[in-house]
Amino acid sequence: MEKILITRLGAPRGEDFFAALPAKPAVCLIELKKSSAQPLFIRTQDLRRRLQRLLGPQDPTSKRLNLRDIAVGVRYRITASAFEQTLAYYQQAKALFPSRYIDMLKMRPPAVLKVNLRNAYPRCYVTRRIPVDESGVPTGGAYYGPFASRRSAQAFAERILDLFKVRRCQIKIRRDPTFPGCLYSEMKMCLAPCFAGCTKQEYDVEVQRLVQFLETSGDSMRSAIEEEREKASEQLDFERAAALHKKIEKLDEVLRGRPELTRRIQDLDAVILQRAAEEQTIGVCRVHGGRLTEPFFLRFAEIASQPRSAEHIFREQFEANSAPPDGDLGEHLWLVARWYYSNPREGEIFFREKDWPYRRILRACSRLLAPKTTEAETNPAPGPAQPPEGAS
Repeated sequence: MEKILITRLGAPRGEDFFAALPAKPAVCLIELKKSSAQPLFIRTQDLRRRLQRLLGPQDPTSKRLNLRDIAVGVRYRITASAFEQTLAYYQQAKALFPSRYIDMLKMRPPAVLKVNLRNAYPRCYVTRRIPVDESGVPTGGAYYGPFASRRSAQAFAERILDLFKVRRCQIKIRRDPTFPGCLYSEMKMCLAPCFAGCTKQEYDVEVQRLVQFLETSGDSMRSAIEEEREKASEQLDFERAAALHKKIEKLDEVLRGRPELTRRIQDLDAVILQRAAEEQTIGVCRVHGGRLTEPFFLRFAEIASQPRSAEHIFREQFEANSAPPDGDLGEHLWLVARWYYSNPREGEIFFREKDWPYRRILRACSRLLAPKTTEAETNPAPGPAQPPEGAS
């Protein structure tokens, strides 16, 4: 997945030119004669057919775009998956067309939840903007996501806010005892700082509970409730223990539909596996702190003749890429979320918790490299997947 377009052909001269083009998915740059003319940059599922339309003999009766007379060269790169094609197109478009690559990709940062800690009385809301400091770390609050859409982010926010008494209004808090309050304060679903229904310290404690909930994906609340339930059981207060058990069930219901990708943005550490264009090769792209590192290839045909195992290579690569990568956080999150929420989704993703699940990653490589079967073929009974040759 090098950043350069690796193959260059001269201007179209005849059928030999098109015969040299592979009929495969690719990103392609068509260079034009005039130095002032911007080249045409495209992505296609069939390079040969697309260039035959653009560079083939012109039909006088057709209004279709034809560049045969003004094209001087073609650069292209074969891509084996939708993720690789989007990533290659993004890298090249940003380098070639820095002023309009966002419009070319129709790029829009994904929706995330933000708790704005710079506000005296923070609230949780949906946003697409994540400001960062000089080191590239999100600043100004706690960020959780990314979600498939603003609607799904808002729906998740509504569910988790039912578990806390943090304000949902957008008014400026003045702590006026004469202020009538809102429906949430009437229903005891908000601490009501607007009419001094709580102290600043009490509200800050509730906000920190919400932040910890998001940072741990609900584990902080679950642990606290389970501890209370155990104490209630030890004290033979079974009625309270039953009520706490219902709270855990409600928490599980809130979290049940949560996508695995959504988490504290700084903790978004994962690896994306894609089948590459080369035989017996896997493209590996790590997501570190929400940003994509430069991908690398794992060539299992070469590994079979080497003393190193595939797991050893993975460990070396992950340790070498331990520092957070550069790049625009919003753009990289868009690339990851666009692939993750696509349907169908090609490739596999694994998240780092305490350590990387190396054995599961290697089994996924085996699945991706296995020959694709058709519906007419009979599938054998499922069994444990074997790592590719050289992956032990």
